Amino acid sequence: MLNIFKPTWMVDAIYHITPEQLKKQNIKAVLTDLDNTLIAWNNPDGTEELIKWIEVMQTAGIPVIILSNNKASRVERVATVLGLEYVSRAMKPTVIGFKKAEAKLNLPKEEVLMVGDQIMTDIWGANLAGVRNVLVKPIVNSDAWNTQFNRFIELHIMNYLIRKDPDMRWRKSLHDKRINE
Repeated sequence: MLNIFKPTWMVDAIYHITPEQLKKQNIKAVLTDLDNTLIAWNNPDGTEELIKWIEVMQTAGIPVIILSNNKASRVERVATVLGLEYVSRAMKPTVIGFKKAEAKLNLPKEEVLMVGDQIMTDIWGANLAGVRNVLVKPIVNSDAWNTQFNRFIELHIMNYLIRKDPDMRWRKSLHDKRINE
């Protein structure tokens, strides 16, 4: 019943995902949540580590698109600085934003990966859209007020999923065994 919230992989941070790992999984593009996945929710400027990661992806020919529930002006500010395309008001966990991003990429969902820090929006939405996904640890341990409720629910869901599947654990790369295997 709660398996709809189960991520494909759990990786410590988006920066640990490499083009080599993606190519091994036949993934040609990355969709990423914005707040607490790419940037700290309360700091819209990207870190050096993030900028380097984006450059590595671009050099490898792997497009990165921000898929965020935030309003366009907030997402655009970050996307412009980072040189990324975006889909704002994605309405995750619905599949609406995923379909918009897939259309921008002109790739089938099997070749796309979603990366996010919330199972209630990012992972659930990706699973509904049939997109493989990675749950990452939030960049900072504090959240905007509207995310705090989700975190409370997520804690209970994660505890249940981990009890049911001891393979659900944080890893350093996609090369580690997939959770669903």
